[in-house]
Amino acid sequence: MNKEIQLLSEDLEKELCEKIGYGFRQRAILINALCHASFTNERPHLGIGNNERLEFLGDAVLELAISDLLMDAFSDAEEGILSRYRATLVDEAGLCEVARSIDLGKYLFLGKGEEQTGGREKPSILADAMEALIGAVYMDGGFEEARAVVVRLFSSRIQGLERRKALYDFKTLLQELTQKQYKTTPTYRLVREWGPPHDKMFRVSLSIQGQVVAHGEGKSKKEAEQQAARSAYATMTKK
Repeated sequence: MNKEIQLLSEDLEKELCEKIGYGFRQRAILINALCHASFTNERPHLGIGNNERLEFLGDAVLELAISDLLMDAFSDAEEGILSRYRATLVDEAGLCEVARSIDLGKYLFLGKGEEQTGGREKPSILADAMEALIGAVYMDGGFEEARAVVVRLFSSRIQGLERRKALYDFKTLLQELTQKQYKTTPTYRLVREWGPPHDKMFRVSLSIQGQVVAHGEGKSKKEAEQQAARSAYATMTKK
């Protein structure tokens, strides 16, 4: 039995596969999806790749699958609304929510540093691993299998899009939360803008009590601030 296969116990594999509704034919692909770069960098002797390539693939697969599902669910919605819905589902905060719903952090292979600093709960690591897992399903079983997993994991969120918190004014929600918890309000700072005048992009930082806790990007400063607020709100209200 090779080293990749030994990393994940059969019980944990079965548990995760039951959560996503898919059983892998090639276990090594699943292992690859769960290996963070910090883990593989510390263990070059294993000869195992990290999950970044699968993350790249999963990003594209997920965007197509979500787009397909949204077209069906909101047949009368305009392109701008569909784009907004999709962004809500597949940005870091949205992917992190889904990853936490299946306790994906439990199954990840992390390096010592990430393990010690709470890597299993970091939104960026969880979001990337969620994409890698979708990419792994696609690699192992093709698009229809990957789409079925997306349906299983995202359908309830798609059904509740029009009423869920993700479509609210997150700056207001975050302000209410920080006032309640810290007796203060968030501050936003423009850190970068780029692109031609007719198609500019903006990046802002969000600070609470002087500490930067999130960033956001958008085609306007207002949109970038909303994205930063949404990310911070998701982190602060995680279960």
